[in-house]
Amino acid sequence: MYTTLISAEQLQGLLAAKARLMVFDCTFDLMDPASGEKQYLQSHLAGAVYADLDHALSDKGTPDLQGQPQPNPGAASGGRHPLPSREKFAIWLSSVGFANDMQAVVYDRNGANYCGRLWWMLKWAGHEAVAVLDGGLQAWQAAGGAVRAGSEPSHFQSNFELGEPLRRLVGIDEVEHGLGGSQTLVDARAPQRFRGEVEPLDPVAGHIPGALNRPFAQNLGPDGRFKPAQQLRAEFEQLLGGRDPATVIHQCGSGVSALPNAIAMEIAGFAPTALFAGSWSEWSRNPRLPVAKG
Repeated sequence: MYTTLISAEQLQGLLAAKARLMVFDCTFDLMDPASGEKQYLQSHLAGAVYADLDHALSDKGTPDLQGQPQPNPGAASGGRHPLPSREKFAIWLSSVGFANDMQAVVYDRNGANYCGRLWWMLKWAGHEAVAVLDGGLQAWQAAGGAVRAGSEPSHFQSNFELGEPLRRLVGIDEVEHGLGGSQTLVDARAPQRFRGEVEPLDPVAGHIPGALNRPFAQNLGPDGRFKPAQQLRAEFEQLLGGRDPATVIHQCGSGVSALPNAIAMEIAGFAPTALFAGSWSEWSRNPRLPVAKG
């Protein structure tokens, strides 16, 4: 069972052994949401199911008067990419034929920026056997893995059953209550957005007071794979500066690019940490909440 990372060669071994598994392509582009599926249709790992961030991995409702998406009443979080409820997510997993006895492998071609969301959601649904394809589609192709174009045949409906959550979801009230306390927020956005110098997506620039900044791309080496465990551990220990790793809550703009940091901490040997899925996109829309810059 693979629970964090899987290499292209290890995945090839599972496929050759005809293991019970499902591969998910999570390619996406925030600035051009339709392009993710287009890229999938042009080329994807043979047999992979497409998992669309906006439709399968989020629960967006009707946009407000400013055109900003609003969560459906049953969503599990706020923000630009509201998490669907665990029950709604289980219905989607069942619809694509994913079952509890399967190994899940998730990938994208975006530096693990989007597939980390599905990795975390499966853990949140109680499914331990899910791993990120280290290096994404690029590493798969470099290893001679098979790709194909077009859509994939439909799978038979399954009945995925939820288990106890294996990862912790944190809401905006808990983050607000923890301001100035023992929580350690780690913000995965680019430094310019964190400092409040630019804000291309949300109504207010800045960050949650007290947050630390670790851009998610810092977890990868030049080859697009996650850095070695010892290196990641040293970098996070330096970032935390003596703070207890167990107090970490990951966030970003909308709860997506925060997940490579969460994955990297687990690769480094830290215990699983929490996610504030609403992130800055939810926080910044509440004028009552404080904002820090610099």
